[in-house]
Amino acid sequence: MKYAVITFGCRVNQADSLGFEEQLLAAGAESAPPHAADLVVVNTCSVTATSDQGARQTIRRIARDNPSARIVVTGCYATRAAGEVGSLPNVTRVIANDDKPRLLSILRTEAVSRGSREPELFTSERFGDGEGSCGAAIEPGIAGRTAFTLRVQTGCSEPCSYCIIPSTRGAPRSVPIDDVVREVGRVAAAGFKEIALTGVHLGSYGRDLSPQTSLLDLLGALEACVRRVRLQPDLLFRISSLEPMDCVPEIVDLVATSSSFAPHFHLPLQHASNRILAAMRRPYGVEDYAALVDGIRTRIPHASIGSDVIVGFPGEEQSDVDSLVSYLEWSPLTHLHVFPYSDRPGTGAAALRGKVAGAVVRERARRVREIGQTLADRFHDSQIGTVHRALTIEDGSLAVTGNYLKLRIPAARTRNEWVRIRVASHHHGELLAG
Repeated sequence: MKYAVITFGCRVNQADSLGFEEQLLAAGAESAPPHAADLVVVNTCSVTATSDQGARQTIRRIARDNPSARIVVTGCYATRAAGEVGSLPNVTRVIANDDKPRLLSILRTEAVSRGSREPELFTSERFGDGEGSCGAAIEPGIAGRTAFTLRVQTGCSEPCSYCIIPSTRGAPRSVPIDDVVREVGRVAAAGFKEIALTGVHLGSYGRDLSPQTSLLDLLGALEACVRRVRLQPDLLFRISSLEPMDCVPEIVDLVATSSSFAPHFHLPLQHASNRILAAMRRPYGVEDYAALVDGIRTRIPHASIGSDVIVGFPGEEQSDVDSLVSYLEWSPLTHLHVFPYSDRPGTGAAALRGKVAGAVVRERARRVREIGQTLADRFHDSQIGTVHRALTIEDGSLAVTGNYLKLRIPAARTRNEWVRIRVASHHHGELLAG
């Protein structure tokens, strides 16, 4: 049986899709492009209206190009609007996020109940119960990824007025530290040299466990395992997006002093107008955010610091945009993800007055993206001549540094190899010996 997995959205979805791929491969399935697959799993996002639209377009295109394909849809859009998704062509099953860990066992149960005569994949006991990792079929390059994305937490209870995710992902749930350490050991033993730790609200890690623990405790446990050579000493952890209030000084200090953690932060700002931040129900002011990122830049001068920004939030006036632009232009941020606001049904912001016209939102987004490009160029300029350890990806001609520079190298190496690079320009690096 041939399969394809298509993923939209965040790193949590990427981690979930890696799990699907591993279980399918271990069960004897063969990866194929969507137009040639018997089964296509579409893992959706619903953070914006554009995310929903992209999933719909993709599903329709698959159905048109591969009319015999069975399309199974999961993720946040599938959870938020199951009926809408289920009405799309060739969609045979819609699986909510809560059932996502059992996606393949659900398909197996359905195949058995209808006495399926399909290839033996779905009726094979090799699927097990679908919970946890199958312990096979994993190696660098799975799903085209050299670094492994590991979900250690899911769910969110923050009250941000624009966000639908708490209702599609549910309450926060954390993977116990011992289970994370075991999974990291398995992934490292398979040959992965970089692991991205991710969660829906990663900074809330451990608060739901008993006894209660924290993200800092998890990071410390992983660093201790590397130090004691229980894991490969050259293993690198990359911390995914953290809410500003969760990026405590101790985490910054750990990243600054340990070679086990990439000097890379992603800290969503969302806006630099305190009035808009309050309407968004964000639990900090721009002054708090500025102090945090300024402190990181002082403590770790070469760190990359990315951020998310929403433009066109209801009630946003020109003075709010001016505050945003004024802060961003002189901030130490190194790259931006810019999201034009769109209503999410069921959120507090959807009921707010003062909606900003679409053309105005698009223009504001264009302006902020230009600033983001300027910030990225400024950071790249500052790194020319510096030397970094970098991991080769794709076909070995591209390498990613700890501080998230992607550099072409003159002589292709094998994928998943550590190299030393001197930054020669914005997009090219010079290989060094040793």
